[in-house]
Amino acid sequence: MQAAFAGFTLGFSLILAIGAQNAFVLRQGLLRQHVLPVVLTCAISDALLVTAGVAGFGVLVDRAPWLVGVMRYGGAAFLVVYGALALRAAWRGGQGMRAGDAAPSLRASLLTCLALTWLNPHVYLDTVVLLGAISAQYAAPVLFGAGAVTASFTFFFLLGFGARLLAPVFARPRAWRVLDALVGCTMFAIAASLLLG
Repeated sequence: MQAAFAGFTLGFSLILAIGAQNAFVLRQGLLRQHVLPVVLTCAISDALLVTAGVAGFGVLVDRAPWLVGVMRYGGAAFLVVYGALALRAAWRGGQGMRAGDAAPSLRASLLTCLALTWLNPHVYLDTVVLLGAISAQYAAPVLFGAGAVTASFTFFFLLGFGARLLAPVFARPRAWRVLDALVGCTMFAIAASLLLG
């Protein structure tokens, strides 16, 4: 149980920081658009990454260091585009941002979610490399991984479905503009950290 608890707390703390994936899930939750498929996609993706880390995927990164560069530049490019779209939405304001507006298709939402998850090198460093390395310190690394996976499911369901509690705040178009501006700036900051780090 100690390994499972350590995996849960570390996994939860790593995923708690606002990032591209979390901002997207928050937005979907606020708009109540495809929330269950989006949170399941995020949680299952995290579960696969944690499992890969616990199973030793970090060794592959050590043997093929060029993978880190591909993930870094590909992820940065995607984040810049996504950030620019968010800033454009903040600049325009009000258009396509209210809960009653036409939602993007489920396919488009899931593709965006998958891109924000799998093209983000920080996900690999945190989830695969860091959690994988720490899990090796426990006599039961599988329980550590199970704790981290449980943390992912807990966090994404709370974020996606708990966003409804913020709906009164986001009934005002100005709040959406502020959120989009914050998301855009966050995407640019993460992209910069990838390129400069």
